[in-house]
Amino acid sequence: MSVLHFVWLIILGLVIGVIARLIHPGKENMGIIMTILIGVIGSVLAGVIVKYVGWSSWWISFFIAIVLAFILIEIYVRIKGKK
Repeated sequence: MSVLHFVWLIILGLVIGVIARLIHPGKENMGIIMTILIGVIGSVLAGVIVKYVGWSSWWISFFIAIVLAFILIEIYVRIKGKK
């Protein structure tokens, strides 16, 4: 993985994580690093799903990444709230 690819992955993760946090109701109490991490995980999982299913549209992958990041934020909030 090149440095440019890594930087692009972080930027995309930040954008996806921020969008997912904006549509998530309530307060998450998570920092920028966790937002980036959740966005990156969501985008990587979306890429795997889109490739597996055979779709080739970037906007479908972007939408799926936001939905997955939203789900990951919900999981994070529920796990963090139980402590």
